[in-house]
Amino acid sequence: MKEKWIRFMQGRYGADELGRYLLSVCLLLCLCSLFFRYRLCNLFALIFLMIYFARAFSRNIPRRYAENQKYLAVMNGLRGKIRGFLAETKQRRTHHIYRCPSCRQKIRIPKGHGKVEICCPKCGALFTRKS
Repeated sequence: MKEKWIRFMQGRYGADELGRYLLSVCLLLCLCSLFFRYRLCNLFALIFLMIYFARAFSRNIPRRYAENQKYLAVMNGLRGKIRGFLAETKQRRTHHIYRCPSCRQKIRIPKGHGKVEICCPKCGALFTRKS
């Protein structure tokens, strides 16, 4: 039976990161439908499952690869924004973070220095803020 499955999957796309995401969303929707009795969750779970299997059994490998690359690009951008937000939140304990009024560049100033005049490193604009 294993050899038959291997022969069947030859030339097909198989599983990837987007597929794993679709399966996890499907599982989450199934759990929601169990606990909250939403019939719409079952419908969406079935749709996500059908999309997963259509992608996994597809023979159009370049197109599935391109879809996965777009998904990875979006997720990497989202992860980068989350990492940046967490780093900025951690820095707020010891620093104030201001934006330049002219170019909107973020500038980090240590706390506890009173009123300081800040020179923007990007555009050279001067502005005064309390640190």
